[in-house]
Amino acid sequence: MKLFVGLGNPGAKYARNRHNIGFMAVDRIAEDHGFAPWRGKFQGKVSEGRLGREKVILLKPETFMNLSGQSVGEAMRFYKLEPSDVTVFHDELDLAPGKCRVKVGGGHAGHNGLRSIHQHIGPEYQRVRLGIGHPGDKNKVSGYVLRDFAKAEAEWLDDVLRGISDGAVHLAEGDASRFMNAVALRVVPERPKPAAKPEPKVEAEPVEDTRSPLQKLKDKFG
Repeated sequence: MKLFVGLGNPGAKYARNRHNIGFMAVDRIAEDHGFAPWRGKFQGKVSEGRLGREKVILLKPETFMNLSGQSVGEAMRFYKLEPSDVTVFHDELDLAPGKCRVKVGGGHAGHNGLRSIHQHIGPEYQRVRLGIGHPGDKNKVSGYVLRDFAKAEAEWLDDVLRGISDGAVHLAEGDASRFMNAVALRVVPERPKPAAKPEPKVEAEPVEDTRSPLQKLKDKFG
């Protein structure tokens, strides 16, 4: 069994915030893969389903971002899971918009949701880092992540979420490379192969007539 956690803040006012891209990711997986309806549990909302051979629990903590670890820890204890069974989807300031990276372990880089999860289950869980870009000034970060995605960002955001859903089975089965390939195919689609050029026509060489004049007359009137 795997636990996929999307990070965000609960409530309609936060639903389209950059900080809520983790919620958006697990919502898209649930919708596309026929998961059960969301229900309240573990100080959050959960939905159950299957991705390939794996049973997967989707979790959206509703403790607000800074206390996300409480919900994750409670779900882990209930299902008797290890940190290695957990994948967290979260916004990443240090990646350009539309970029996606998978990482296991490491620091929280100041992300309050990850900081809380570290405190409750340690750092050895898998993260799917979803790039939202950086405002360019650390003093603007709080306002930036709590603002909605701009209309101009809708296309790449949808591509990333589609790619995550496409690759979700691979992620659940432990194949991060194939998951990343699925996302890349949505964000940077394969270019169509150029049409094959028609084969040049080869004209037959004229055959030299080696008959004698007398033979030509015989053939003509014979």
